Amino acid sequence: MSDSADLPVPPSGESKEDSALNTAISIAVALGGTFMALSNVKDGNINQAMQDAQVRKVDSWNFYQAKSTKQHIAEGTLEQLRSLRMLSAGASSEALASLDQKITGFQQKVERYEREKEEIKKEAKRWEEKYEELNQVDDQFDLSDAAMSVGIALSGVAALAKRRWLFGVAAAFFLFGVAMGLAGFFGWSFSVPFLSKWLS
Repeated sequence: MSDSADLPVPPSGESKEDSALNTAISIAVALGGTFMALSNVKDGNINQAMQDAQVRKVDSWNFYQAKSTKQHIAEGTLEQLRSLRMLSAGASSEALASLDQKITGFQQKVERYEREKEEIKKEAKRWEEKYEELNQVDDQFDLSDAAMSVGIALSGVAALAKRRWLFGVAAAFFLFGVAMGLAGFFGWSFSVPFLSKWLS
């Protein structure tokens, strides 16, 4: 009689259904984790682009403010020169010509600052729009990350409790997370504003 025949056979304790459930959960968690990792890399790049857009927007508005200040100074000087010109009616023709030349110069400065301000304003608006566009993508990746994390957590509980319905709930979170992540990757306008506001 062989000694090995006396050894107890450990009960597997796992049915074919449980094994299939655990396999499905393992695959879902592995794929979900991979998708999350790729999304996090992309979201990190989006955050860097957002910071760049924010800096450029602030710089543009600061430049706009500097031009406005210069324009106000030039306008004030121009008014003073015009007043001086009116009071200098009896001055020599050379003095009047010099005043007229200065008035013309400051008038051109005022007009130039106005044009430059408009260009700077347009640039600042472009950076504001770029930031908002990137922020929407960032929100999509944030929602994707949150949904995938909940899906992974629920999958773990479903595996321990051996509950198919709970894995079904986890799968719904996975699908939502994938949808939001793909929207971020491909620039789709799909979003859930109330969730983004609630989580911000």
